[in-house]
Amino acid sequence: MSGVKQALKAVNEAVKQQKWDNVVQAADDILQKDPKNYQAYVFKAFALDKKNKLDESEASYLEATQCKPGDAQAWQGLVKVYQRQGGKKIKQYQHATLRLAEIYRDAEDMFKCQDTVDKFIDYVRVQGDRLQLVEALDLILPGSPIYPALEGRVPPPVQQYETQAQIVEAEEKKRINSLIGERRTRIGARLNDVTLEVKREVYRESRLGNIYRQIIDWASDDDLRRTYEEKLLLYCHERLLAWPPGEEKTRESELVKKLANDMIIIKHPFKFAWDIGIDWQNHKEIWEWDVNILRQYCLNFPDSDLCRVVMGFLTSAVSPFPKEESQENQAPGAAESEDESEDDEGGVSTTYAPVTEEDRLLMMTEGISGANSLFAYRLMGEYYQYLEEHESNVELMRKALEHVQEERKKTGLRFQNTEDAFSLYLATALVYYQTPRHHQEAKSLFDKVLDHDPLSTSALIGVGLIYEEEEDYDEAIDFLERALKRAPDNLRVRTEAAWVKALKGDYASGAKGLEECMPLLTKKGQPVNKELLAQTQYRLGYCIWNLDTSKAARKNRKGAYSYFLESLKSNLNYAPTYTILGIYYADYAKDKKRARKCFQKAVELSPSEVESAERLARSFADDGDWDRVELVAQRVVDSGKVKPPPGSKRKGISWPFAALGVAELNKQDYNKAIVSFQAALRISPEDYHAWVGLGESYHGSGRYIAATRAILNAQKLEETAAAETAGEAWFTKFILAETKRELGEFDDAISLYRLVIADRPEEHGVAISLMQALVDSAMNSMNKGFFGKAIGLAKETIAFASRAPAAITETFNFWKAVGDACALFSSIQGRISEFPTENVRDLIGNDDNAEEYQVFRDVDSVGTGVIATAGIFPEDETMGVDLTKVIEATILAHKRAVHVSASDTHAHAVAYYNLGWAEYRAHMCLPWKFRKKSTRYLKAAIACFKRAIELEAGNSEFWNALGVVTSEVNPSVAQHSFVRSLYLNERGAHAWTNLGTLALLQNDVVLANEIFTKAQSADPDYAHAWLGQGLVALLLGDAKEARGLFTHAMDISESSSAATRRLYPVSVFDHILTSSSEQPITMLLQPILALSQLQSMSPQDLAYNHLGALFQERAHESDRAVVVLEEICRVAEARFEVTESPEALKQYAIAKADLARSYLAVGAYDEAVASGELAIDLSNEEGPESELTAEERKKVRLSAHVTMGLAQYYLDHIEDAVACFESALQESDGNPDTRCILAQVLWATGAEESRERAREVLSEVIRREPHHVQSALLLGVIALLDDDVESLEAVGQRLQSLRASVTGVTGAQQAQLGDVMRAIAVLGAGQGPEGAKAHAQMDIMYHPYLPHGWSELAALGNDGDGAAAMGLRVARKGAPPHGDLTDEDMGLAYARTGLPADAQMAIMVAPWEWAGWTAVVEAVGA
Repeated sequence: MSGVKQALKAVNEAVKQQKWDNVVQAADDILQKDPKNYQAYVFKAFALDKKNKLDESEASYLEATQCKPGDAQAWQGLVKVYQRQGGKKIKQYQHATLRLAEIYRDAEDMFKCQDTVDKFIDYVRVQGDRLQLVEALDLILPGSPIYPALEGRVPPPVQQYETQAQIVEAEEKKRINSLIGERRTRIGARLNDVTLEVKREVYRESRLGNIYRQIIDWASDDDLRRTYEEKLLLYCHERLLAWPPGEEKTRESELVKKLANDMIIIKHPFKFAWDIGIDWQNHKEIWEWDVNILRQYCLNFPDSDLCRVVMGFLTSAVSPFPKEESQENQAPGAAESEDESEDDEGGVSTTYAPVTEEDRLLMMTEGISGANSLFAYRLMGEYYQYLEEHESNVELMRKALEHVQEERKKTGLRFQNTEDAFSLYLATALVYYQTPRHHQEAKSLFDKVLDHDPLSTSALIGVGLIYEEEEDYDEAIDFLERALKRAPDNLRVRTEAAWVKALKGDYASGAKGLEECMPLLTKKGQPVNKELLAQTQYRLGYCIWNLDTSKAARKNRKGAYSYFLESLKSNLNYAPTYTILGIYYADYAKDKKRARKCFQKAVELSPSEVESAERLARSFADDGDWDRVELVAQRVVDSGKVKPPPGSKRKGISWPFAALGVAELNKQDYNKAIVSFQAALRISPEDYHAWVGLGESYHGSGRYIAATRAILNAQKLEETAAAETAGEAWFTKFILAETKRELGEFDDAISLYRLVIADRPEEHGVAISLMQALVDSAMNSMNKGFFGKAIGLAKETIAFASRAPAAITETFNFWKAVGDACALFSSIQGRISEFPTENVRDLIGNDDNAEEYQVFRDVDSVGTGVIATAGIFPEDETMGVDLTKVIEATILAHKRAVHVSASDTHAHAVAYYNLGWAEYRAHMCLPWKFRKKSTRYLKAAIACFKRAIELEAGNSEFWNALGVVTSEVNPSVAQHSFVRSLYLNERGAHAWTNLGTLALLQNDVVLANEIFTKAQSADPDYAHAWLGQGLVALLLGDAKEARGLFTHAMDISESSSAATRRLYPVSVFDHILTSSSEQPITMLLQPILALSQLQSMSPQDLAYNHLGALFQERAHESDRAVVVLEEICRVAEARFEVTESPEALKQYAIAKADLARSYLAVGAYDEAVASGELAIDLSNEEGPESELTAEERKKVRLSAHVTMGLAQYYLDHIEDAVACFESALQESDGNPDTRCILAQVLWATGAEESRERAREVLSEVIRREPHHVQSALLLGVIALLDDDVESLEAVGQRLQSLRASVTGVTGAQQAQLGDVMRAIAVLGAGQGPEGAKAHAQMDIMYHPYLPHGWSELAALGNDGDGAAAMGLRVARKGAPPHGDLTDEDMGLAYARTGLPADAQMAIMVAPWEWAGWTAVVEAVGA
C-alpha cells in the first residue's frame, strides 16, 4: 500500500507539472497493481481530459464512479467532460447532474445541489434542442428524486409544465407535418392513410397528455386549469380519430366521453365537450336524454346550430319533455322577437323561443343545415315525421345514416339505437313519399331493425302500412295488430288496422272499428288531430259508400256523403275526399262542372289520387287540351303510384304513361313518346292503344322495323278483342302501310291502303298516302329496271287520281303525286304510248286561262292546249306529240301544286322546286340542237328555283338545282349556287358531283378530279361521282382506269341512270375493239343489259341502239340484232327523206352494213347480199363529198364485201363470192384475215386451180406477215390434206416458232396450234399416239398456264386424271376476270376430268358445247 501511495504522490506532482502523458502512464501502472484505485482513475481521467481524449476520459471517470458512487469528485469530472462536448451527450450529462445533485442533497449542501441543476438546465437551453430541454426540466418537477430537496428553491411546477407543453405541442406538430410530407410521395400512398399512420406513430411516443394532466393537477388558477382541460379533451379526441378499431380506440373513446361528461358536470361552457356529451349518447328513445342538460346547452350556446334544433324541438308539441314553467305561463305572442337583449353589463346572447309552427320550422331548418350532430338529425327526423314532411325527411335521414357511419368509423362507438332511429324515420318517410316507389327499400330498413329488435312498434307499423299499399291485406292486418298490442292507445294504428279490414272487403268490420275511434278522436280535454279525424271520417264514409252500392243509397246526402263533407270540414286539404266527391258529382249528381273541380283539387293536393287524375285527363283529352293531359299524367307518374314494387300483389297503372305518350306524339316528340308507351306496355302488355301508339311513335322516329313489330302485336290483340277494337282496326292497317312504304315494301303497303280505303273511303289522308305509295313504288321499280311495272303503277296513280274525292284535289301532295306519275312517262319513253291522256285531260281540264296555270305562263308558254288536242298523227310524229303531252301535263300538275300550297311556305317552296325540275326535264327532252341555247323551259326552270330559294333560302337542294340549270348559261351563278349548297350541307355528294361537272365543262380537269374525289368521300355509293372521275381519266388518256370507274359506277348505279348506261357500254366496246384476245360472252351481258335499259328510257337514241345491236351480234344474238338494226335503218331512212341530212345518210349506210352481217348470221343470205350492196352503193363517193370519213368508208365497204362474199358462197354463187372477196382485198389493201377467208372459199370450191390460188393467197400472207397465225394454220391443214411432206416440214417449223412465241398469240390460237401440230405428228410424220402425247407435253412446257395442253394430255396419256385435274385448276385461274379464257375452253376443262359433278359444271358453263353433254353420258354410263 505504501508503494501505491508513493505512486499517487508522484502522479499528483506530474499533474502539477502538467505532464499529462506521465500522469496517464503512472495511473495505469497503479491500476495494474490496484484495479479498484479510485484516485488513479480520477487522475487518469483528468489527464485524458487535458489531452482532449474525452471519450477515454469519460470511461475512466465512469470506472471511478463504480469504485466510489457517492464521491462527488468523479461526477464533477464527468460533468466537465460532458460540458466540453456541446450537445452530443446531453442525456449522459443529465444523468451525471442528477447523481451529483443527489450527492450534494445527501450532504445537505442545497446550494451546490441547486447550482448544479441550474447550470445543467441553462447549458441545455443553449446547447440542446427543445425536446432535450423538456427532458432537462424533468429534474426540477415532481417525480424527480431531487424535487423534494429543491421544492421552494425552483419555480412552481405548473410553469415548467406549461413550458414543456408548449415545446411538445410545437415539436409534435412539426414532426407530423414533416413525416406526412415525406411519406405522401411514396408510390400508391394516399394522404388520409399516411396522415393516420404518422399520427399513430407520433401519438404512441407522445407525453403531451401526461403533461396536460400534470398542469391540471398543479394549477391553482381555474382559468388555466379549464384551458388545459379543453386541450386535453381535444388531444384525446385527436388520438381517438387516429387509432384503428380495437382496444386502443375503445379505451380512448371512453376517456374522451369521461372528460366531456366531467366538463358538463361542472357546467364548463366548452361547446366541443357538450357536443360530445350529447351526441355520443345512444338511447333508444329521445325522452331518455337529460332535458336539463339540453336546456343548459341552449343557455350556454344560444347561437349554435344544435341549439336552434333543440330549442325548436323542446317548444314543439312533439317534444316528450315537460315544458318549462316560463313557457307554460307565457301568453301567446309574449315572447320576444329579438335574438338578443341587453343587460346591465352589455350585450349578451339569449335563447330565442319560437311561437308559431312556421317560425319553429324555419329555426330548426336553419339549424340542421349547419349542424353536424347526430342528436340534431334525430330531433329533426322526429319533427319532420310529426309534420309529415316525408320528402324532406327522406333526404335528411339519408344524410343522417351516412353521418352515423362516419361517426362510427371515427369514434369506434356502435350508435345502434341512433342508427335504428334514423332507419325508422327514413323507412316511415319512404312509405309515404312517392308511394309505392320506395316500399322495397322501406321494408328492408324495417326488417333490418326487426332483426335485432322484433318488438319495435314503429317498425311493425311501417311494415303493416307497406303491406297495405301492396294490397297484401292479411299480412298488413297481422303486423298492425301486433303493433296495436304494443301500443293499444295509438289511435293512428287503431284506425289503420280497421281501414285495412275495409280494404280487404270487410266493410262492416272496418266501419265498426272506425266508429269506435271517432269518440276517442273528438274526446274533450284532448288536442284534436284534425288530419287523423278527417282521414277517419272519410274512411268511415267510404265503408258506408260500399256497404250499400245502390244508386239511391249513394245519392243519399245523409249517408256516406255527410261523412265526406265532415271530412272536408276537419281538413280542407285531404285529397281522397275530393276524389270520392268528384265521383259522386260525376256519376250520381250529374254535375260535371263541380266534379271536374273536385278531381282537379284532388290532383293538386296529391298526385297519388289516380282515379281523379284519370278522370281529369280524360276530360282534358276530350277538350283536345294535350298540354294539360301531359301535366296531369306526368304528376301521376312522378308520384310513383303507377309502378308496383317487386313482389307486390297490386297491379300497375298504365294509363298515365299511355296519356304521356299520346301527348308527346301530338308534339312530335317521338323518342319521349316511345319511352312512355314502352313503360305503359311493361305494366299492361295487353294494352291495344299503347301498342298502336308505340307503332306510330316508332314510325315517326324512323325506326320502321320496330314499328312493324308493334303494329303486328296490336293486330294480334284485334283478333282477341274484336268488339273492343271495332272501328279502330283501320288505323293499324294505315300505320302498317305507312311503315311498309318507308321500308320500301310498296306492294304490301298498297294492298293495305286499298283495304283501308275500301272500309273508310272518306279518309282523305289514306287516299293521298295511297297515291304517294303508288308513285314511290313506280320510282323504285324504275330505279330497279322494272320499267313495265313502273309505267303500270304510274297509270294506276293517274287513274285513281281521276276518281279521287274532290276534297283532296286541292292539296299539294295530290298534285305532286300526279306530276311525278306523269314525269315517269318522260323518263321511260319506250312506254310513252301508254300515257293515259284521257285521264290526265280530265284532271287538268281544258280551261287555258285558269288562274292555277298562269304560273310563269309568260315564260314557258305552257297551257292546256296540247293536252286537250285529240286526233290521229302520222306515225313518225306520234312519239313527239305524246312526249310533249307528257311534259306539259307534268308541268301543269306541278303548277296546280304551286297554286294549292300558297298558304304553306315550305310546301310552296317545294312546289316551285318540283316545277323547276319539271321545266328542266322538258328542256332536256328537246333535241340536242335546240338545247344548245337557252330555251323557254330552261328560263322557267331558273325562275322556279330562284322563287323556291326566296321562300326557303336555307335549303341546300334548292341551291343545287339552281346550279344545275345555270351550268351552261351562266357558270358563275352555277358555281355560287353549288358552293352555297355545300355550305348548307357539305355532305351532299350530288352537289359535289355537279360542281365537278361544272369544272369539267370549264376544262379544269385537275379541279374536277379533286371535287369528284370529295364527292366519293361524302357518299361512296353515289354512282355519278365515279362516273365523273371516269370522264376525267378519259380526258387524261387513261382508258383502262376510265373503264374500271365506269364499271364500278354501273355496279352501284340505279337502272334509271342514263349517263351510266351510256358511258359504260361505250368504254367496254372500245376495250373490245383494242383487245387482242377474244372476250368471253359474259363480259358482253352487262353492256347489253345497260343498252337495253337505255333503249327503254330513250328509244329515239339511235346511236346507242346501234351500239346495242353490235353487242348483240358479238353475243351471237343475231336475231335481236336484226330487229334493232332494221328499226334503225327505217328511222334513219325516214329522217333522211324528210331532212336529207348527211348525218342520217351516214347512219343509214353504217346500219345497212351491220344489218348485212346480222342477216348473214341468221341465214338470210339474199337479204344480206341486198343490204351489203346498198351499203356499198351508199359509200361509193370518196373525198369531201362523202358523208363517211375515209376510215369509216373503208370499214363499211370491207364489211359489206366480206359479208356479201360469204352470203354468195352459202348461196353457191362461188364466182360472185370470189369476186366479192377480191373487191374486199382491194378495199382493205390485202387484209390478211380477208385473204384467209378468200383462201378457205377457194379451197372449198374443190377445183385444183382454185386450190392453187388459195395456196398462193396464203403464202402471200405469210410473206407479208410472218406472224399471222390463221394463215399458218390454214397452210398446215392444206399441207396435211395434200400429204406434202416438204411443205409439212416448212409449215411445221413455222407453227413451232409461233407456238413458242410468248406474245402476239392468244390462248385460243395456241390451242389451235397444238391441234395442228399433233395432227402433223400423227398423220404427216406417222408418229402415232406417242407423237401426239409428246406434242401435248410440249404445249404444257411452253404454256403451263393454259388448259389446252393439260386437257389433251388427259385425253391421250396414262396420267389422265392428274392432267385433267391440273387442266381444270389452270382453267379456273384463267377464267374472267383473272384471264380471258373462253367459256368453251372452261367447259372442256370440266368435261375432261370424268367426274359427274364436273360434267354438270361443263354443261352449265357452256351448254352449247358437246363435250359437257358427252361427259355426262359417259359418267352416267360408268
